[in-house]
Order: sequence, then structure tokens, then C-alpha cells
Amino acid sequence: MAAVQYYGTGRRKTSTARVFLRPGSGGITVNHRAFDAFFPTEALRTQIREPLRLTETVDKFDVLVTVDGGGVSGQAGAVRLGIARALVEYNGELRKQLKTEGLLTRDARAKERKKYGMAGARKRFQFSKR
Repeated sequence: MAAVQYYGTGRRKTSTARVFLRPGSGGITVNHRAFDAFFPTEALRTQIREPLRLTETVDKFDVLVTVDGGGVSGQAGAVRLGIARALVEYNGELRKQLKTEGLLTRDARAKERKKYGMAGARKRFQFSKR
């Protein structure tokens, strides 16, 4: 018999997170590692816990996360969106609360592509009059 679990996918910049909420005591595991070991700063950890804190479900679920791509900040944003989406799958009534806090919105900001004839996306090479 398979245990009950709720799934949510989160993306941010180039990171993708697969989030599974399983009934438990509030433990968070990221890529089979401890939560505190994976995300080094308290600010990132607070950001990730935000959807759980807001819906008062911190100690109701164990969170299992597989995250890939990007850097630590993008991964944190991806995990946060994944948790929020999984919570909506668990209980649709939480959607309004999460939506008003902006936790269900995919942050579409990503790195702008480099253009030819330029040093970066917008920076130009030094102009020489002569």
C-alpha cells in the first residue's frame, strides 16, 4: 500500500524542484541531505518554510525534495513554489491564502541572453572614435 503524498513542481531561474509532502512531523530533506546542510543561510531556509508557516502546516508534513540546476538562491525559490503547489493539492482552500501572499506565482525573471556584437546582454564594447 502506497503512503499518501502530495506533489508539487517548482521552478525558478534554471532550477527545478520536485516536492513531495508526506504526513509526518515536519522534517525537510533535500536531495537525501539534511535541510540545514543543503541551504547554508537562514534567509533561504525562512523563504522555503514560508508556505508551511503561512498555512500552519509546519509540523503536519515531512517534505522530501529533489532539486536540480541553477544556484542555491534559484533552488530555494523553486522549492518554495513546489511546496506551495503541493499544499494546494492537499487542500484547495489554502489556495486563496497562498495566492494573496504571491507564493503561487512563478517568478519568470531569468538571465537575459547575450547578443552578438556586444559584451553581454546589454553592455557594449568600448566605443572608439578613431
